Amino acid sequence: MNKKKLLALIEGSFVIALGIVLSYVIIFKLPWGGSVTLLSMLPAAMYSIKHGVKKGIAIAFVFSLFQLLQGIGDGLFAWGLTPIMLIACIFLDYIAAFTLIGFSGIFRNKGIKGWIIGTACSLFMRFICHFISGVVIFHSIGKLWDGFSTDNTYIYSLLYNGCYMLPEITFTCIGAVIMFRVPVIKKLIFTTAPQR
Repeated sequence: MNKKKLLALIEGSFVIALGIVLSYVIIFKLPWGGSVTLLSMLPAAMYSIKHGVKKGIAIAFVFSLFQLLQGIGDGLFAWGLTPIMLIACIFLDYIAAFTLIGFSGIFRNKGIKGWIIGTACSLFMRFICHFISGVVIFHSIGKLWDGFSTDNTYIYSLLYNGCYMLPEITFTCIGAVIMFRVPVIKKLIFTTAPQR
């Protein structure tokens, strides 16, 4: 293994560990899953921007497995899902949703604006996974948000998942803008990620 690959592997391990630690710093949490964390997705997004989408997806996939373990610890198996619904939930709300963060580097050759747009797009794709899960899985078993009910599955899922994903996307993008303005961070990313 050459030095460059070893460094990318070490950085990836650090990014996953940092993302896991930050995912336990919860600003607020909703009753049926979903929370706003202290920038837990930003490390994986920055890794994708520095090393590209392929490596970013690999790191984000490993991060998704840790998120799944955290979900199991939070009572995923106690939610009363059927086996098929549980498999769909694991895929949509954990594996797919968090792996999509790896697409943050999709516009990495466009400079800082591309980095922010790529990060926002990847997090929006994560929201879409949760939205689909809310429509297909959770509303179909009658789980309603405390103090709110609607017969419209789409409105329910949009409001419930938007309630935590909109702040998560906003905080992550603001965090990215701030981080990309820190000279040391900017230099670290510029050493690999192309810019215009």
